[in-house]
Amino acid sequence: MEKNNPKVARAWCMYDWANSVYSLVITTAIFPIYYVAITTQANGTDWVNFLGWQVSASVLYKYALTGAFLAIALVSPILTAIADYGGNKKAFMRFFCYMGSFACMGLYFFELHTFSVSVILFMVAAIGYSGSIVFYNAYLPEIATEDQFDKLSARGFSLGYIGSMLLLVFSLALVLTPETFGITEKSMAPRLSFLFTGLWWFGFAHYTFAYLPKNPYHKKPEGDYLFNGFKELRQVWEQLKSLPALKRFLLAFFFYNMGVQTVMYVASLFGSKELHLPDDALIMVLLIIQGVAIGGAYGFAWLSSRLGNIRSLMIAVLVWVGISIAAYFITTGNQFYMLAFVVGAVMGGIQALSRSTYSKLLPQTTDHASFFSFYDICDKVGLALGSLVFGITEQWFGSMRNSVLVLSVFFIFGLIVLASIRSKKTEPQPQFA
Repeated sequence: MEKNNPKVARAWCMYDWANSVYSLVITTAIFPIYYVAITTQANGTDWVNFLGWQVSASVLYKYALTGAFLAIALVSPILTAIADYGGNKKAFMRFFCYMGSFACMGLYFFELHTFSVSVILFMVAAIGYSGSIVFYNAYLPEIATEDQFDKLSARGFSLGYIGSMLLLVFSLALVLTPETFGITEKSMAPRLSFLFTGLWWFGFAHYTFAYLPKNPYHKKPEGDYLFNGFKELRQVWEQLKSLPALKRFLLAFFFYNMGVQTVMYVASLFGSKELHLPDDALIMVLLIIQGVAIGGAYGFAWLSSRLGNIRSLMIAVLVWVGISIAAYFITTGNQFYMLAFVVGAVMGGIQALSRSTYSKLLPQTTDHASFFSFYDICDKVGLALGSLVFGITEQWFGSMRNSVLVLSVFFIFGLIVLASIRSKKTEPQPQFA
């Protein structure tokens, strides 16, 4: 297949535009606020009935996310191996996309009397999002040459930040001024934002599906898919064990990404609980992070062309160490806004550059989805473990400040492992434009 086709590259980037609305509207902004509002009782408690089980709503929320991420981490290796064997990555990507987007649409019916079903839909949406991302990422080394990885990865993330900001602003307009849209029922506005999130994801993804290659290596599978899928996975695992630079990068990614993802998931909670910022201020923080991340993604792609991927990532991780330490000391809203600006600058860079660096370190192979399943496992297990450590630390010391400080240890471990990686593939790319 011809690489660096502008139409294919544009279609690939558009999936970031399509699915990123989930991570901002559902995971980070509107849904968590609505979830807390609908589960908080008059006496201030948040006990709910989930499938006959009495549980704290806040605890259930964390269990649901962790369960969804661990579920996809368990099944993605075998599914990606089957997809690689059959040459049908796009079919699997489409399946998870539809699963996630329709689950988001189903959240339109989220009210207290549909609580259990809605939590399950929330988990299904998370599985759909995570599942589709594995196959999406695996297309990068198949549609572009190595010298374009950094730039294309940054372009995808930037489009995702822009698209998600647009829908979030529209959703906020619905929530904050419902009367402008003729909405009188209090819960209607946030529930409409869930519906529009699913429609946005589902609709724009079809541009991607229209142009991404169906079977770029023209594979013609024979025999049992499941058996050959396991066989394919074993072959990839054997290859992975013989690639020291790739193994070290996965280890480094596991540690520093554990810190990055945990910070992103608890940033709003930190502002609310430790600094007592109102909801509108927390939304402003999210918009700052998303907006600055656009420039950060391109900035670090440029930096990698001068310093190489590993050195650029080390700079980003060093900044994250500083962010973790600074968060321990901040006491005002303005300090929080300034820190959010720095977070945005390195968030876009470290996410885009991590994806492209992993792509560069891959061997010559047609099993990209299987290799990216290990990347995704590091992402999801790291997030689950990071959230667990964060929660335990907060419970032990009684403050989220100590939890954020502990995250710096993850970044330092990641930095140490990154410093040990030696590979010509991650050296500067002067042809970047």
